This record gives sequence, C-alpha cells and structure tokens, in this order.
Amino acid sequence: MPEEPEESLAEAFRGVARQLRHQTQRTLAPWDVTPAQARALGVLTRHGPMRLGALSEHLRIAPRSATEVVDALEEARLVERRPDPDDRRATLVAPTGRGEEVAAGIRAARAAEAEGFFARLDEADRASLARILHALRS
Repeated sequence: MPEEPEESLAEAFRGVARQLRHQTQRTLAPWDVTPAQARALGVLTRHGPMRLGALSEHLRIAPRSATEVVDALEEARLVERRPDPDDRRATLVAPTGRGEEVAAGIRAARAAEAEGFFARLDEADRASLARILHALRS
C-alpha cells in the first residue's frame, strides 16, 4: 500500500485556524454575537467612541461591512450612535453600558478559551509559536 503524503505546513495551519474559528463561535454563542461583532465591540471598548470609518480601519474591513456590524450591534443594544461633538455632521459609535459588560465577558471567555487551547504547549513552544506568528504577520 502506498504511504499517504504527510500533511503540508499550510494544511496543518489551516486545520488549526479552523479549530480556533469553531472554538471562538462556541465561546461567543452565549452573547449571540458573531466574531466580527465581538471584534468591533472590543475595539470600541478599548479605544472609545469613534466614527464608522475609523472603526472599519481598525477592523481592516470595508466601511459598508462596518456599517452592517454596527447595525447588528445597535439592534442588540450593545452600541449606540451619537453626534460627534467636534463635527455636527458626523456620528460616533460608542458601546452602551450593556455593551461594556458583554465585551468584558467576551474578553474573559476568550482568554480562558486561548489558555485551554494553548495549554497543550509548554512555555518554550508557546514562545516559539508567538515568535513565528509575529514574523508571519509582519
């Protein structure tokens, strides 16, 4: 019988990324938010109120996509649109009190998720993986 070819590095990476995506979806389920919505809420709680254009830049998504994300978050009462005090023609997006609470819960759950996921690696492997991933992102 011919031996099966070894999994390529790219296939292994995609497999791990898929596992992380599924795990993230499960982690976010209690708040009924998508990963994109969770990221947007995280940006707003870390950086404060901002215009949609600035949010789309932080998220590295098209402005139209940012509008859809914010619309869904606003419908869930996690963010609100308010006038920009520096430019009455502009609107800022800001987390609501409930949005701040949800963001804090998501942060804690994601930290626990990551800790559990990477617990299989010892400290040296974690440090190597972090170094490698930073190199690939730059």
